Amino acid sequence: MIWIVGSKGMLGAELSLLLERAGVSYIGTGHEVDIQDPRELAAFARGKTLKWIVNCAAYTAVDTAEDEEALAFRRNAAGPENLARQAVSSGARLLHVSTDYVFSGDGTRPYQESDPIDPRCAYGRTKAAGEARVMAVAPDSVIVRTAWLYGEYGPNFVRTMLRLMAEKESVGVVDDQRGDPTWTRDLAEAIKVLVRIPSVPGGVYHFAGEGDITWYDFACEIHRLGREYGILARDCKIIPIHTDQYPTKARRPAYSVLNKDKIRGLGVRV
Repeated sequence: MIWIVGSKGMLGAELSLLLERAGVSYIGTGHEVDIQDPRELAAFARGKTLKWIVNCAAYTAVDTAEDEEALAFRRNAAGPENLARQAVSSGARLLHVSTDYVFSGDGTRPYQESDPIDPRCAYGRTKAAGEARVMAVAPDSVIVRTAWLYGEYGPNFVRTMLRLMAEKESVGVVDDQRGDPTWTRDLAEAIKVLVRIPSVPGGVYHFAGEGDITWYDFACEIHRLGREYGILARDCKIIPIHTDQYPTKARRPAYSVLNKDKIRGLGVRV
């Protein structure tokens, strides 16, 4: 059986649907089981035969984390460490979802799993700490780093852009940050494949959408498809701007493209 932690979130909800359709046995939990409390984890796991614990839960409010780093640390580092300990105790393995924010964002070619991490904001630091704590407790865990996640179940860039484009005559979007947008369904499919591979090697893997675009490029495509499918009733001008024209509390990576060769080597389609 697979335990999906954070099953009601954007990724967890997508993964739950995929496993259900595939006839894979799973259970899902949200806030009713606190990953910050090892006793709650143990109580929930008791009597269950678990093969994998998949952690889709995280503190993802990037800017707010600058003021709440201790809380973000508990959810992004201490919580995953508790899940790793529970996985060991239950005879299961942990698959933990991480982020491109563990890198500095100063790169000029797609980041490989072996590249040094150097997070530049509180969110990135807490996620990097989570990776380290998970691997220290359960070295056979699988960590999947992803980037620019969007999907049907939850707030994300696509939803925000569609709302702004419907409300405004023009929208300014950053054109000097590059990455590879990742659809939650694609990532969920990748996770479904990983947990069904016999003896999949533990370690860090990168998974993200193909391509190398800016947020401005992404917004232009959202606008095009929004008009094509009748989601947007009128045109909206998309204006490219620089990062310094859209200041945020947390520093965003200027370059977030991930190299996916390692996960492709397992037969996972990207």
